[in-house]
Amino acid sequence: MTVKKTLTFSIVALGLALTLGACGSSGEQSSAPADTEAVAEAPAAEAQTASEPAAGGAGDMEASQGGQVVESGPYHLELITSNESDGVHLDFFLQKGDTHEAIADAKVMAQIQAPDGTQESIELSYDADAAHYTAMVPVTAAGDYNVAILSDIGGEKVNGRFTFAK
Repeated sequence: MTVKKTLTFSIVALGLALTLGACGSSGEQSSAPADTEAVAEAPAAEAQTASEPAAGGAGDMEASQGGQVVESGPYHLELITSNESDGVHLDFFLQKGDTHEAIADAKVMAQIQAPDGTQESIELSYDADAAHYTAMVPVTAAGDYNVAILSDIGGEKVNGRFTFAK
């Protein structure tokens, strides 16, 4: 009887591991700082890579700029990072609808957890010419960083979780 229970438990655990492995195999992991209260309350959003243009008329924009993408309800969140000598440059696209119309009047914060566990919050400013939010993060330590982007769009909270490496 004990062998049967152990075998059943092992099969279920293996199935769960394979399922979780398949879900995370896109190469774009979404995670958040473990002890960040605002992030813990954020609704879970499924990370997806969007590589096809949005359906519709000639005025549609491409769905992705080539960064990490999170679709959350009617919102398209995309983070592009680039390593520079004095830190990491963040470009964050906050868009709405099938046409991916830029949202220019949101309050956007990045909560960044460094590889050593320390956290830092940075406000992103809107670049009207490029139609996205931007910030320079003064990090120099090598490793993986977890980023939670917290957006307030007229009182509506829209959050996304991303990672980058320095």
